[in-house]
Amino acid sequence: MKLNEANLSSLPADIKVPAYDRSALAPGIVHIGTGNFHRAHMAVYLDDLFGMGLDHDWAILGAGVREGDEKMRLLLAEQDYLSSVTELDPSQTNSRVIGAMPGFVPVDPTNAPLIAAMADPAIRIVSLTVTEGGYFIDPKTNTFSPEHPAIQRDAAHPDTPETAFGAIIAALKARRAAGVQPFTVMCCDNVPHNGRVTRDAVVGLCQLFDADLAQWIKANVAFPNSMVDRITPATGPRELKMVRDLGIEDAAPVTCEPFRQWVVEDNFPAGRPQLEKVGVTFTDAVDAYETMKIRILNGGHAIIAYPGGLKDIHFVHEAMEDDQIRAFLDKVETTEILPIVPPVPDTDLNAYKQLILDRCSNPSVADTVRRLCLDGSNRQPKFIVPSIRDVVAKGNDATGLILLSALWCRYCFGTSENGTEIAPNDPNWEKLTLVAAEAKTNPAAWLAMREVYGDLGENAAVAARFDELLRAVWAEGSVAVIRRYLDGTL
Repeated sequence: MKLNEANLSSLPADIKVPAYDRSALAPGIVHIGTGNFHRAHMAVYLDDLFGMGLDHDWAILGAGVREGDEKMRLLLAEQDYLSSVTELDPSQTNSRVIGAMPGFVPVDPTNAPLIAAMADPAIRIVSLTVTEGGYFIDPKTNTFSPEHPAIQRDAAHPDTPETAFGAIIAALKARRAAGVQPFTVMCCDNVPHNGRVTRDAVVGLCQLFDADLAQWIKANVAFPNSMVDRITPATGPRELKMVRDLGIEDAAPVTCEPFRQWVVEDNFPAGRPQLEKVGVTFTDAVDAYETMKIRILNGGHAIIAYPGGLKDIHFVHEAMEDDQIRAFLDKVETTEILPIVPPVPDTDLNAYKQLILDRCSNPSVADTVRRLCLDGSNRQPKFIVPSIRDVVAKGNDATGLILLSALWCRYCFGTSENGTEIAPNDPNWEKLTLVAAEAKTNPAAWLAMREVYGDLGENAAVAARFDELLRAVWAEGSVAVIRRYLDGTL
């Protein structure tokens, strides 16, 4: 059955559909970046809230600034902006239709429709999922980079911005001129201190062309920090067929694990939906939750990914079925990462680690090792390098994390240990492969990438250990080196 409003009542009885009148929804949120994660996470929470008969003036108006966003808009428009979300668990599969998005702003090169939508007084939150690499952070300083070509272009043409941040500035300018309260800007990306990072991007860009407006934004616009979590694989032929077999013809279905978590700083001067009623945690301790998640889950993903990628393992759950990879993950997490994670309210870190192991072992999700390997040049500086720094600073042994960095280097050489060519899997793949080839005989070349490691490569002990481990990986193979790490003889 084709997914659209008219067919909702004709879908199979075991598929949950919106129990509220979608025609009565009114947008209160513009969300930029309506990919799989957003539709499996924020949109699901709001759908739950609307199903309780609450806050129908907080519906989502989809938006985007890229060509892919317009493709998504056209797909969703054909099905009245409905999405199917299928939770995958070995014991059962639950599919539902999410109706929290009643519309989608046309994507235009000038972003005029998006700016107009955000300038509407009814919009009180602008939220974003534009990927970890989309915040124009200078990896050498870990701060906003005003030198990026996209930022320079928007600074020169602020009335026709191409970036999401330029559009946000233009909309805030229009609201200030009209005497309308500014909206809250809520980042939903997996970025450390994501509210601060988003503020720095917006204010930093604005300072390049309107210092007065930049100061007004800094003083008047809220950028709450948040932590978001749900494993959401990319959609491919498997997922399309799975949803069809369930009885839904959906052009853009979403599959995900059953687990979800959202922790948010309660800083919404223009108001917010009552998301605490559907399981969202509002707290001043977002940083603690975020550090836990980034170090244990996202760091754990990397620990699984590169040994798995070097062994040509396709699915994450298959990597977790490999006794050595699972043991490698468990040991690095337990002995190196957990001791540097600060306490989290009402959370047992060992239990959280076990939850991560169980989630990554879910065969129904069919997340891929390649997805976990993606974009290491942006993810390693956020999820692994800070852990190495903290372990070393405490005087502890960081061998497992440094070994993981060596395995990433070996992966970026461009072939698995079986000789299979690894297709480009990073925005900086060409550079990474060149540096990885040089590092085969000169490991220091890898740590010299300051955009990834900063000054960590200047730490003599780290550099010496990395040199030893990378040479060992090339000489013995990853399996032998990981075995020695596990038995304590490395």
